Amino acid sequence: MADTTGRLETVERDGLTLGVLDEGPIDGEPIVLLHGFPERATSWRHVVPILTGAGYRTLALDQRGYAPGARPKRRRDYVQDELVADVKALIDVVGGSAHVVGHDWGAANAWWTAMEHPGAVRTLTAVSVAHPAAFVDSWLRSSQGLKSWYMLAFQLPLLPEAVGSRWLDRFMRMGGMTAEEAAHVRTDVIEAGALPTALNWYRALPFNDFKRARKKVTVPTTLVWSTDDVALGRWAPEHTEKWVDAPFELVVLQGVSHWIPGQAPDELADAILERVRGEAI
Repeated sequence: MADTTGRLETVERDGLTLGVLDEGPIDGEPIVLLHGFPERATSWRHVVPILTGAGYRTLALDQRGYAPGARPKRRRDYVQDELVADVKALIDVVGGSAHVVGHDWGAANAWWTAMEHPGAVRTLTAVSVAHPAAFVDSWLRSSQGLKSWYMLAFQLPLLPEAVGSRWLDRFMRMGGMTAEEAAHVRTDVIEAGALPTALNWYRALPFNDFKRARKKVTVPTTLVWSTDDVALGRWAPEHTEKWVDAPFELVVLQGVSHWIPGQAPDELADAILERVRGEAI
């Protein structure tokens, strides 16, 4: 739904209302921004001014589980097909195709969207998370399984919610999140009541068909990964190119933690702009 100026404020699908932060020139090429766990659309606040200043229209989606009007309680409502369909609904509203950028879980969703709807994705910029097939393979061929211990811990019912902000704040800070970023998580996710449904992104994993993840992406793609990411190792990014049947570039940011959009916005924006302009490899 748009306001009187034509700005999108929400997108509706299957009875859910997802929030949209729509900025930049209305007639600019659209860039859809997908946040990760445990953040919301505001996580792109440092990147957006650079992209809009370059003439692009940014649409940061407040995804299901986070947006107040889109918090179904069932785990099955967070399977990958549903997450992709939300992104596709937004892209359809802005003309049927867009550049897609995602961080963390948003990157996973961006990969799947590009695999399932290549005609809707002009370019892909994935931040932190490698192609799903490379990520799955990394569990057996590297130490990624140990790094991803929390994905199993989040399967426990009720316990993560019961300890709430105490464990989440410590977990995020151990992973390199700043105090300012952690404060946003407390306000936007925990105090807003979004944590239980945000965790459903993890809890829906057993219901996904991972055989479908072994599909090549056919759109120009950039993967941005950082060396101080404690959650995601190097093996999967280094083995992602074989899953992209299109121009591909791996951008490695030295000394940056997992929280790239907030901590290296200039470098990330440069990588996005190079990709959407067709200047990247």
